Amino acid sequence: MAFTFTQQKKKQKYLVLIFVAAVCVTLVVVWQGFLKEEKPVSPPITEALAPPKIEINWQILKDPRLGKLQPFEEIKPFEEITPEGEIGRENPFTSY
Repeated sequence: MAFTFTQQKKKQKYLVLIFVAAVCVTLVVVWQGFLKEEKPVSPPITEALAPPKIEINWQILKDPRLGKLQPFEEIKPFEEITPEGEIGRENPFTSY
């Protein structure tokens, strides 16, 4: 009988050591990952580039094809009134 009790105590001792090691590893990971402050990263130093010069071709507005264009029709707001007196449809996703 004494033999089985010593085996169980050894197993428990190993399990406790494994548990303590797992807790220590978890604490180290939490300490390194969450609680440690990150050092601010400075942006790399680059030379300032001059912005490109923008040139607008105003001659395109004198094109006769622009005079033939017609504006879109004005879209009126939806004003269908339901039988309950509310604006809109009961199911807006149904077809007309």
